[in-house]
Amino acid sequence: MVKARTSAAELVESGHVRVNGVRETSPGHAIKIGDVLTIALDRAVRVLKVTAFNERRGDAASARVLYEEVGDVKRN
Repeated sequence: MVKARTSAAELVESGHVRVNGVRETSPGHAIKIGDVLTIALDRAVRVLKVTAFNERRGDAASARVLYEEVGDVKRN
């Protein structure tokens, strides 16, 4: 969703991320397989279900297989 961990942490800290419908403000909050993340981005809200984890950090292509897109809602 974002390119850097610091950008992801800023999204969480500013209240733009929900885990299973509950607003999360702690970037260190652990998630598990099956959790649903709702992420408010600039012009859209993305809803993703966590399906797996990688042993190590990887590129964007390898990250795409770790979640399932549940929904995408456009914002004005």
